[in-house]
Amino acid sequence: MTPQLQQAIKLLQLSNLELNEFVSEQLEQNPFLEADESPADAPAERRAERAEATTTETGQNEGELTDANAQSAAIEALDTQSDDDYDRGGEDAPAQNEYAVNEWANAVNSGASNSGGGGGEFSFDATLSKEITLNEHLNQQLQVATRKPMSILIGTYMIDQIDEAGYLREDLETVADRLGADLSDVEETHKLITSFEPSGVGARNLKECMKLQLVEADRYDPAMQALVENIEMIADGKLQKLIDVTESSEDDVRDMISEIRTLTPKPGYAFGAGPVQGLLPDVFVRRGADGGWKIELNSDTLPRVLVNQQYHAEISAASNGEEDKTFVSEQFANATWLSKSLDQRARTILKVSSEIVRQQDGFFAYGIKHLRPMNLKVVANAIDMHESTISRVTSNKYMATPRGIFELKYFFTASIGSTSGDVAFSAEAVRHRIKELVEAETPETVLSDDKIVEILTGEGMDIARRTVAKYRETLNIPSSIQRRRAMLQTAL
Repeated sequence: MTPQLQQAIKLLQLSNLELNEFVSEQLEQNPFLEADESPADAPAERRAERAEATTTETGQNEGELTDANAQSAAIEALDTQSDDDYDRGGEDAPAQNEYAVNEWANAVNSGASNSGGGGGEFSFDATLSKEITLNEHLNQQLQVATRKPMSILIGTYMIDQIDEAGYLREDLETVADRLGADLSDVEETHKLITSFEPSGVGARNLKECMKLQLVEADRYDPAMQALVENIEMIADGKLQKLIDVTESSEDDVRDMISEIRTLTPKPGYAFGAGPVQGLLPDVFVRRGADGGWKIELNSDTLPRVLVNQQYHAEISAASNGEEDKTFVSEQFANATWLSKSLDQRARTILKVSSEIVRQQDGFFAYGIKHLRPMNLKVVANAIDMHESTISRVTSNKYMATPRGIFELKYFFTASIGSTSGDVAFSAEAVRHRIKELVEAETPETVLSDDKIVEILTGEGMDIARRTVAKYRETLNIPSSIQRRRAMLQTAL
């Protein structure tokens, strides 16, 4: 696999921050590259083609998308080219508009499985190696702590809202409203997250952070609780008032204050020396004037480069030795390839994002309960790309929506078939329906798993009894016998 192809693969999976860092390095190293600093909306001729690839819209009803490839010509696949096409300095390489999104992305994918060894000057694996982030640390714990898809969906979003200090800066009612989720589910998930390490993470304020750490240390007795609830008095030096509110002696209050000062007020700072970068969306999703969804690339996060053809011509003419000519040829080929790769990376992200929006229109309109079942294969088939290409595109790429900012991977869920053979139901929607049925029970109407299957089948869900039992267990719902017994005992 050529160094250029290795580069294209890595560009596809980089986050926007990593991409900008890499492009900055290339601008320093390659004499034929220069940053395109003109505004993205500049009426220059060189913006025309880029503008065609940065916006598309869904229709109001069916969510039909304008093909991001509509302006591209039919083209040969990337992997049909030989290394010689680039060793000639790029002067005979196909024009940029000859590379359509699918052929480029699929060719990149076809070479990925054969990648190995170093990437020469294009290798930048070192820039990808990093210590685990707070976000990654919390998400790893979330995957271990629960099997409930609703908790995972809510928890993933909530963890993204936790700042570098470890605090959740969005209140739970807002989270529920944004996701279209039940407040009880959000509260349950938040309680789960606050049990994670580092102790105190997920707190909404300093008092809650202190409380979480003290509870874990089994030191949250009534006196300590009173002290935490009046923690501002410590800063104000109001010792006597603290003695009064805690109903403790002066020595006990001083001991409690000393203990408070051993706690960590910003637990998130244990991960990384500096503040965590905020999430920068790669894509914006907004309501269109016709009621459909408008999908745009975030041009502010996309590095733009120009290849200086004139400088290349001047240097080529002045080059005499074979070594100089080889250097000029290679650098110009690299510059041309990078420019093409950046453009096609943007087109690919847009196309994948547009299909996700089309598939998950219900989520954007109504919330988390309306997530449709979707996997990599569904999107790959819809836009004629490899599944592993979709996987790369959706990693570390974020979409800003009216409901918040989500990683593209967020929208992929498991499915349950329908009895009619129509669109399947998401596994989470089925779990949510089971939970609703159980919550509506009375001692006289407790539902067996067989009865739940009958109800769900009547609602069009093709589901087996063992699946209902499994989903019920993941929701921590006891058997029908246990539920009836508990209700009768409560009634007594």
